Amino acid sequence: MDSPVITPPPSTASQVHDWLRRRVQRGDLAPGARLSETEIANEIGTSRQPVREAFIRLAGDGLAEVRPQRGTYISKISVSAVLSARLIREAVESDLARMIATQRPARVLAAMREEIDHQRRADDRAEVEAFIESDDRFHRLLAAGAGHEAVWNDLERLKAQMNRLRHLSMRAFDRAHTIRQHVDILDALEAGDADAAERALRTHLRQMLTELPRIAVQKPEYFTE
Repeated sequence: MDSPVITPPPSTASQVHDWLRRRVQRGDLAPGARLSETEIANEIGTSRQPVREAFIRLAGDGLAEVRPQRGTYISKISVSAVLSARLIREAVESDLARMIATQRPARVLAAMREEIDHQRRADDRAEVEAFIESDDRFHRLLAAGAGHEAVWNDLERLKAQMNRLRHLSMRAFDRAHTIRQHVDILDALEAGDADAAERALRTHLRQMLTELPRIAVQKPEYFTE
C-alpha cells in the first residue's frame, strides 16, 4: 500500500483524513477493521495528534466509530445512508442532465465522450480504480457543464457510503453495462433530448437498487441498516 505524501497546507490532519477516507471507500480498510494511531502515524511519518484528529473527522463522515476505551474501528456500510444518497443524487443529476441537454456545450460533451473511452480502456485492463475515477469525472462533468460544479462537491460529501458500495459492485458486476448506460446518457445529451437524458440517468443510478441486495447477501458482515 502506497503511503500518502503529506505536504501542508491545508493541514496534516486534513490530508491524513483525506487519505484514510479514500482507503475506506476503496475497501482497503474493511468494515470492522481496527485503526491504530501509532501504526498509521509511523506509516506516513507524522505524529499521533493529526492522526487522532483525522479519526474524529472520519467518524464525522460516518466511516469510523470511536469506541471509548476500545479504539477506533471502520464502520459498516449503512444501507439507509446509501439509499438516501442515491435518492438525492438521482434528483440532482436528473436536473443537471436536463440542463446539459438544453445547452449542449460541445466541450463538455466531448469531455464526457473521452471519459467513456477511458472507461473502456480501464475495463479492458481490469483497472477498477481507474474505471471508478473516470466514472466520477463523467458525472462531475454534468455539474460542471451546467455551471453547478459546487453541487458535485456537496454530493461527494453525501455519498461516502455509496462510494464504498460502488467499489464493491465495480469488482463484482459487469462494468461494460455501466459503460453502455453512460453511452445512453451521452447520446441523449448530444441529441438535445432532455426527457431521454433524464430517463437514461435515472435508469443508471437505479442500478444500485439491484446491486445493493446482491452484495449484501455476498458480504453480510459489511453492512448495517
